Amino acid sequence: MWPYVRPVRTRLFSAACVAIVASCLGLVIPLVLKWIVDGPVAERDPGGVWLGALVLLLLGFAEALLFGLRRWLVARPLAGVEASMRADLYRHLQRLPVAFHDRWASGQLLSRGTTDLMLLRMFLAFPLTFLLVNATTILVGFVILLGQEWTLGLVLMAPIVPLVILCWVFEARYAVVARQAQDQVGDLTTVVEESVLGIRIIKGFGRHRSQALAFRGLSEQLRGTELGKARLLAGIWALITTIPELAIGAALVLGTIQVADGGLSAGTLVAFLSTALALRWPVDSIGFLLAMSQEAATATDRFFEVMDAAEEPEAPAGVSGGVRGSGDAGGLRFEGVAFRYPDAPANAAPVLARIDLRVRPGETMALVGGTGSGKTTLTALVPRLHELTAGRITLDGEDIAAMPRERLRELVSVAFEEPTLFSASVGENVLMGAEGASAEELGRALDVAQAGFVKSLPHGAGTQVGEQGLSLSGGQRQRLALARAVVGQPRFLVLDDPLSALDVHTEALVEAALRRMLEDTTALVVAHRPSTVMLADRVALLSGGRIAAVGTHQELLRTNEEYAWLMSGGDAVAKAGPDSEEGAR
Repeated sequence: MWPYVRPVRTRLFSAACVAIVASCLGLVIPLVLKWIVDGPVAERDPGGVWLGALVLLLLGFAEALLFGLRRWLVARPLAGVEASMRADLYRHLQRLPVAFHDRWASGQLLSRGTTDLMLLRMFLAFPLTFLLVNATTILVGFVILLGQEWTLGLVLMAPIVPLVILCWVFEARYAVVARQAQDQVGDLTTVVEESVLGIRIIKGFGRHRSQALAFRGLSEQLRGTELGKARLLAGIWALITTIPELAIGAALVLGTIQVADGGLSAGTLVAFLSTALALRWPVDSIGFLLAMSQEAATATDRFFEVMDAAEEPEAPAGVSGGVRGSGDAGGLRFEGVAFRYPDAPANAAPVLARIDLRVRPGETMALVGGTGSGKTTLTALVPRLHELTAGRITLDGEDIAAMPRERLRELVSVAFEEPTLFSASVGENVLMGAEGASAEELGRALDVAQAGFVKSLPHGAGTQVGEQGLSLSGGQRQRLALARAVVGQPRFLVLDDPLSALDVHTEALVEAALRRMLEDTTALVVAHRPSTVMLADRVALLSGGRIAAVGTHQELLRTNEEYAWLMSGGDAVAKAGPDSEEGAR
């Protein structure tokens, strides 16, 4: 954590020094008591007693003031440390490959960015400082005790070895349950998030009881783990409290005997016991501070598990890009493209194997294939949502692997079958496709997507759509996602079945507007229905991870049985209508 703490190290160090001075002031109080007992009290001097009382009052006030100053010194910088770590985590998450997000539950990431960072801030604010402060206080306190009466001081030092052993055992056990609890919080967060986002499914299928049982099961697991933590903490606290108390009791008995024998003054015994009692909190708090420190340690591990994940490479090793000089290099081209998911078994067949395909400049190519044939995966390779396993993809002859991602994603715009909207206005969601686009360009994109419904919304394009855009229908969300893809008038457009949720009349209007817009755009469109295929100049059939055939719609209908079979199913769906069971395919 040092890179985050370094900018505020001066204030943290100052706060620790202030806390040490404040704590050591507390150790002066027993010395003042010794002076009062052996001096004014023994000599029956009321004025001296009042003077001693005033000194004690001033010491207490100074101690409180210094502890307040320590808190002021650390509050603002530590909030900044937490904010900086959270910002870095969020920034890093945006740069991690899609494959990472496919593997990680969102609740685990949320808990790392919220609960875990809160634990780290609390550690920096309290345990980190007070482990140092209390250790210094105990050391100074024992020096004072040994200076007052070394024999009694040795009695109080006797518990040190067993306490160190107990703390070592406690920390090892507590680390396990602390990590388990934090992981279970992440799992519970995932369930809550999925239940909220999927509330329509839960209600629609009457699954609230089963979801509640699943949530209760995870809650009970977390409860059991937290109780395990509590038992460990209670045990260590009881032992840390009891063992020193026994030592103080033994020292009190021995000290009383020495006072009775005349070998020790009453004031010295009072000062000795007062110092020993002043050290109770620094000693008793060890278990609590170690527990917080261990939770912070596991939180740090969880935080850096994500931060250590490799970001998307700008240019994979061994890839060399550049623009070729031949005249047929324009447009979008796949050359020997192969892809296997990073977490796939070593003996598994690749999702895509030896894809060779060229989409000419200004041409619209429809991509057709059966379910699971790899169409969505192939389209995801163009904006480098996944990295190729082999081969290369070029845009106007330039290898996309050699392009900065920012430039690549300015050239290529995408619209997915499942439209994702954010908790923002309609306009803000659409303009994510072209930063700085004008209101005129926004209106044109909405027109292309046949999103005229926006005008009837309460605040037009300024209407907030809510989380995931669930306040809109599926067709409305899909049209806004399409508008987002075309608002920047990209040179290359990748559409993954963007019209699947539209009724036949709206689809026809969108297709007509898209056809005009696509005249100057090189486009790859995943299609399942003949009406979408008709947007394209040519069609590519993807089968078995390879391009099985390329041609016009009519050519493939005549020459390719698989394509004809796929399109006959699509015709049936079109005749059945978008609301039929077949239309949900």
